[in-house]
Amino acid sequence: MAKTKVYLDTSIINFLIAEDSPEYRKYTEMFFLSAVVNNVVEAYISTPVIEEINNTRNDVRRKCLLNVIDRYSNIKRLNAQGHMGERMNVLSNAYINNGLMPSKSIADSMHAAYASIFKMDILLSWNFKHLANINKEKKILEINKTMGYLHPFRMLSPKEALNVKKRT
Repeated sequence: MAKTKVYLDTSIINFLIAEDSPEYRKYTEMFFLSAVVNNVVEAYISTPVIEEINNTRNDVRRKCLLNVIDRYSNIKRLNAQGHMGERMNVLSNAYINNGLMPSKSIADSMHAAYASIFKMDILLSWNFKHLANINKEKKILEINKTMGYLHPFRMLSPKEALNVKKRT
């Protein structure tokens, strides 16, 4: 049976070291321990995740976030170049142009585009405004369908995803 493919946005990496949100950190750690560490799911990050982390102004925090990625060596990295990169930008811009996300949230629209184009089963995020939101999920899937991306995926928080382990 194929493993559930889970795209981790930057907020997930952030909450593994967050000290100001103990509940989010707890659920993120629980998800990592039960699903990522034990290879119950296939976990992925993307170039935009690395770029967001590299843009972290606090040097100590940036190093800690990069260390988190290094610590979990089973997290795979997605990179869209050439034609795939162009498709990624077109889809990302469609989310923005259709009012799903503001233009300043290009990273969020790229996370959704990566999850769509790489056929993830779950986009995991603590960003309830733009990503882990059932209304956004439905609208993103509608846009995806009109653009020929038919693979459905869920947009969930780690708390919601804890019981989702196997692909159906």
